[in-house]
Amino acid sequence: MALLEVQNLKIYYPIRGGILSRIVGYVKAVDDVSFTVDKGETVGLIGESGSGKSTIGKSILGLVPIHAGTILFDGEDITKHIGKNRSPYRKSVQMIFQDVNSSLNPKKRVLDVIAEPIRNFEKLTKEEERKRVDELLTIVGMSPENAIKYPHEFSGGQKQRIGVARAIALKPKLIVADEPVSALDLSIQAQVLNYLKDVQEELGLAYLFISHDMGVVKHMCEKLTIMNKGRFVESGLSQEIYENPEHIYTRRLLASIPDIDPTKKEENSQKRAVINAEYESENKNYYDENGKVYDLKRITDNHFVAKL
Repeated sequence: MALLEVQNLKIYYPIRGGILSRIVGYVKAVDDVSFTVDKGETVGLIGESGSGKSTIGKSILGLVPIHAGTILFDGEDITKHIGKNRSPYRKSVQMIFQDVNSSLNPKKRVLDVIAEPIRNFEKLTKEEERKRVDELLTIVGMSPENAIKYPHEFSGGQKQRIGVARAIALKPKLIVADEPVSALDLSIQAQVLNYLKDVQEELGLAYLFISHDMGVVKHMCEKLTIMNKGRFVESGLSQEIYENPEHIYTRRLLASIPDIDPTKKEENSQKRAVINAEYESENKNYYDENGKVYDLKRITDNHFVAKL
């Protein structure tokens, strides 16, 4: 049984018009998507800005309303629990936010930032609470002495590690990581990703890893789901998708990964030009006349592609 199972999820935003502001249509931010996350695994949700991937992550935590669909956690329909701050589900699922600066209260010490979820769900003495915070800081590679400092005293990578410590404070089963390293320098990105993997191994966490960068998720995720225009275009094992991308949109994303070898600059430029030309000429095989992504079709046991 999967830890998280999302079934036929739809998130629509109404378009209003006229004098009476009636609903005249909908923006389909997420349009009928389904996926699972097993215990202890990392599933990558990949797509460009505006594709709907972050909306899915927020809907799982109850931060945006669901138009239709079901979310199962440990086999239980938890749709009714979403949005209730003190439900057991909210304790089991936590989030690492993209904008680390806005997610940490600048007026609170690190001790209070990390201890906030603990205070919401557990009744610990001040000594027990401080011991827990010190343990969490140690797990993410920071000195317990940092607990008395404020967020502005840290670098971007250190702030993101504080965010990780807060996310694992309640020993959750699943963490939704929404672009957790996109705002960081490349050297710091690798550092934070390594800490995420170390924490996962130590605590047995599952990750829903949301990103627009295929290069970043290459070594993080066992499974990938590629998203475009609110729907899934390709899904399967990470290695299979990287070695044999079937959807034209996936091929464009993979072609966009930078290559540090300067001798391949011309070769990569030509490759991107060929793929862009294919995207235009073969568009009708992957999108209908209204631009909607086709339904997923199985091409191997673990590989699904949306095509005609």
